[in-house]
Amino acid sequence: MKSFTDTRHNPWVTFTLRRLGRLTVSLALLVTASFAMIHLVPGDPVRAALGLSASPELVEAREHALGLDRSLPDQFGSFLTRLLHGDLGESIGAQMPVADVISDRLPSTMQIAAIAFATTIVVAIPLGMAAGVLTRDGRRRRLELAFVGTTSVVAVFPEFLLAVGLVALFGAQLGWLPVALKEGPESYVLPVLALAIGPVAALSRIVRVETLRVLDEDYMRTARAKRLPTRILYLRHALPNLLTSSLTLGGLMLAGLLTGTVLVENVFAWPGLGMTMVQAITQKDYPLVQGIVLVYGTLALLINFAVDVLLAVTDPNSTIRES
Repeated sequence: MKSFTDTRHNPWVTFTLRRLGRLTVSLALLVTASFAMIHLVPGDPVRAALGLSASPELVEAREHALGLDRSLPDQFGSFLTRLLHGDLGESIGAQMPVADVISDRLPSTMQIAAIAFATTIVVAIPLGMAAGVLTRDGRRRRLELAFVGTTSVVAVFPEFLLAVGLVALFGAQLGWLPVALKEGPESYVLPVLALAIGPVAALSRIVRVETLRVLDEDYMRTARAKRLPTRILYLRHALPNLLTSSLTLGGLMLAGLLTGTVLVENVFAWPGLGMTMVQAITQKDYPLVQGIVLVYGTLALLINFAVDVLLAVTDPNSTIRES
């Protein structure tokens, strides 16, 4: 049986403990920042939410119900205790548990983010590989310039402007697709496109560069010398070796897709967390904003952790060594 010292020095154990430690520290910072947020906002959030005409007694009662009349250490301790029990507080505007509001709206956000992520992977990897194969060794210079120039512009184009452009073209001008609310499968098309177009451009550029690198490796030259069929050459030998960097960027993009839903949902009146968050900010419902920020932040951290683990499984030597 291995001793504790042997287990501790196992590279997989060391890697897992380090990643879990980073995740724990990041979650602690996120929780602290989300708690501080409601106290750093100028003015009285309860008064702002209830309106200037609310009586002092009503404001005082709401502050007492929310625990805002207690000292900061007491509030933070209560916040942590409630958080450990899954209690995110009560929405000032909706006057219902924040957890209930989030559980009602989160599935709609996850749906369009997941579909946009799948669309990004399915489109960007073949597109990037095709661009790499067609422009290898300086061939088709015009195609290369067109691909690089177009993807460079599209990749940095804000999702909000893409959403507005899609609404104007396919909704207002052509009338092909619905531009608001969640009504039927066709209502997913424009929000998903607004979220996926930029990531497709960015990821396809990375895949193209990785394809050019892989195609110049010795084992690819050997495979070409054996006159292997094109399908086997690219799918069995090239594709697996360029997926590591693609998975890394793709995982980071998934976290970005989640945060990108905040503005996109408001363009399409999509009933998700993004639209709820903007409404909560407008109504100065800071407990609800606090809860949504916690959910978005936690999801992003968990996605990054999952990407690290996935990379360690697919490329254990380099990933664990660098950790």
